[in-house]
Amino acid sequence: MEFQTIQVQERADGIGVVTLNRPEKRNAISIMMRQEISACLENWKEVAAIGAVIFTGAGETFSAGFDLDEFRQPERFAELVESSSRYHRDLWHFPKPVIAAIDGPAVGGGFDLAAFCDIRLCSETASFGHPEVKFGAPPLFTPLRWIIGEGLARDLCLTGRRINAQEAHRIGLVSEVVEAEKLMERALQLAAVILEAPLATLQYTKKFFTESGGRGFEESFRVEHDRAFQEIILPSLAGKRK
Repeated sequence: MEFQTIQVQERADGIGVVTLNRPEKRNAISIMMRQEISACLENWKEVAAIGAVIFTGAGETFSAGFDLDEFRQPERFAELVESSSRYHRDLWHFPKPVIAAIDGPAVGGGFDLAAFCDIRLCSETASFGHPEVKFGAPPLFTPLRWIIGEGLARDLCLTGRRINAQEAHRIGLVSEVVEAEKLMERALQLAAVILEAPLATLQYTKKFFTESGGRGFEESFRVEHDRAFQEIILPSLAGKRK
């Protein structure tokens, strides 16, 4: 597939790489970029050869957030809202593991993109923040609080303050901080480790991730344990015995 705002790589090892490719705009997420990400993910849902996906950014910025120029074009407001709504849902419900490899700032909508991924790695130059609250745009709170907890998520969403890579690691926003030149190498290594598990198991686990908000122990246990045995574990064992 050919795109204008993202670069896409389908690797032989089963890893798909999406590079936000507007470095001259600090990888600002435009309507077209959201539409192209949605189209890419929709295609990869059905491509068995792609088992995990990595998001990264071209240049020195992961993403500076939404393209604010489009917010000054009232004739595009309906398209802006529709593309944003679809893109976020497509990210959240994508059925395969997604890793964010973050080099440089990830702010506003770029922070949200990172938060919608399953795992986040960053370089020492990475930073995160929600400055849009200062301009009247409420940040996305719920995915962030599931990652770092209610109190810290409220802090970041209300203050709009920026945190560096070290603080992001300390609070659990990112799993690792690595040297910038080794960031993609490490992300690829992690994706390869993930792909050691059967795809059906990964997709079952990912589905539970996206649907587990608000569930109590019993409801969660029935899905994670009881149903998993019936739908994933026992059929897998039966297949191995044949």
